[in-house]
Amino acid sequence: MDKYAQRRQWLVQQLDQDSVVIVVGNQAKTRSKNINYHFRPDNDLYYLTGFTEPNAVALIRPQHNAEFILFVRENNAAAETSFGARAGLEGAKRNFNADQAYSVNEIHQQIPQLLEQRCKVYILDEQEFYADKVSTWLHQQRRSTGFDIPKVYRHLLPLQPLLHNARVTKSEDEIALVRHAVQASIHGHKAMMKQCKPMMNELQLQAIFDREIANFGCRDVAYPSIVASGNNGCCLHYEDNNSTLNHGDLVLIDAGAEYQHYCSDITRTWPINGKFSDAQQQIYQLVLAAIDAAIAKVKPGLVWNDIYQTCIEVMAQGLIELGIITGSFEEVMRNECYRQFTVHKTGHWLGMDVHDVGRYHDDDNQWRKLEENMVFTIEPGLYFPSDCLDVAEKWRGIAIRIEDDILVTASGHENLSAAIPRTVIDIETYMQSS
Repeated sequence: MDKYAQRRQWLVQQLDQDSVVIVVGNQAKTRSKNINYHFRPDNDLYYLTGFTEPNAVALIRPQHNAEFILFVRENNAAAETSFGARAGLEGAKRNFNADQAYSVNEIHQQIPQLLEQRCKVYILDEQEFYADKVSTWLHQQRRSTGFDIPKVYRHLLPLQPLLHNARVTKSEDEIALVRHAVQASIHGHKAMMKQCKPMMNELQLQAIFDREIANFGCRDVAYPSIVASGNNGCCLHYEDNNSTLNHGDLVLIDAGAEYQHYCSDITRTWPINGKFSDAQQQIYQLVLAAIDAAIAKVKPGLVWNDIYQTCIEVMAQGLIELGIITGSFEEVMRNECYRQFTVHKTGHWLGMDVHDVGRYHDDDNQWRKLEENMVFTIEPGLYFPSDCLDVAEKWRGIAIRIEDDILVTASGHENLSAAIPRTVIDIETYMQSS
């Protein structure tokens, strides 16, 4: 529990003793009738407490003798027999170092009292489970006391700007967890690549990935895996994963393991039959050149948007050279005609959330500069839907994205996912080897 206590200590040092922090956790969600989805705790609550049960709420009061309070489910013998042990009130204090613990069923009675005379209430309730109750919590004191009792006029403040920006830069412990998730994913991607054959189903490749990451203790993926063959790859968040892998098509796989609440996010694209066609190879080489050019620039002090700009400039020039778009480089960059085929941005923060929290701009609204121990993805892509009549037939149905997970080091960068084959020759050799 030390790392969670240290994070809470950092947080209270940013605030004054007139403040209270309320962080609301996730609640169990129904899948069908009496069957729930597998529960995953809210990342912010977990980041500050390590608590992993549903319905929890944390309350933190800087410079108070009972600084850290948890609202949790009470122990219930029948429920625990059916669905597993609960920490309960005593476990919240004993195992999670809460100074006080209350039943979550008492939250509406207790929170107005626990706010005491404090006026600044920082709340983080991403799912708005208590959105209709917050006003009552804040104003109950002045509305329910006698006319001659001093009134407390509270105001509500967001916690996200403070907490989420802190999460952008990772500790060594966090980097180790991301590394483990990436390593599991490397083995998953390589297993899919090695076992891929025409006439398989996309779902079978997904199952290969799931089995492989389980060998690394990863009980879940960081996001629904995208296994998109042929034209399916032109749908950026394709999740059906139920088409046949056809000879001569590419398969685009965007899949990442999650390990102890930390994510990986990796994309590779390869030929189902193990051999790129000429057209596929030309587009693949272009996307690879874009990501490699961007990765080469990564070091502390690089402006975030330079990554996107580098990828776009390389791909735009390549599209001109292939005759897919026309005009001079300057004209193309000005009219942005490449956007028909690039479609999306080229990266995001990575951590507890796969699209991790934190701003991409500084306090002056300028693009943020990279710092040591930031982790993010770079993921350029080019997409030519089968019904796109603006390109020659040989390009239609080609969708290629390459995505790597990048750590900023003191002097440069480390590509955490580089071990998955990513050049044309390496992919073909790996797929065709016994």
